[in-house]
Amino acid sequence: QVQLVESGGGLVQAGDSLRLSCAASGHTFSRYAMGWFRQAPGKEREFVAAISWSGKSTLYADSVKGRFTISRDNTKNTVYLQMNSLKPEDTAVYSCARDIDSSISSNYYDYNYWGQGTQVTVSS
Repeated sequence: QVQLVESGGGLVQAGDSLRLSCAASGHTFSRYAMGWFRQAPGKEREFVAAISWSGKSTLYADSVKGRFTISRDNTKNTVYLQMNSLKPEDTAVYSCARDIDSSISSNYYDYNYWGQGTQVTVSS
């Protein structure tokens, strides 16, 4: 049974940093690309970042490029999202997801397992 558990969210001020973690279990983690998505109240789910199975390829939404960094540790079955220079518009529930295969994608329908999400709130 595939499980994804996020942690690391919280309430921070604009300009601060947070590091989200997503611990995976129940599958061969290193075979799959992973992604982070977010959803703010009243808004559609939005792609944030993705990383290939090896970690050598990454993809970012324009809104976070240069501020967020996705990484993974296949020995720990964990994917991370380092978020720097946070803005109030980054406030959302952040969820990690497992891709259907090893190739990275920004499309939510290419992901078939999702975590429960962790709240990130950035105050101005």
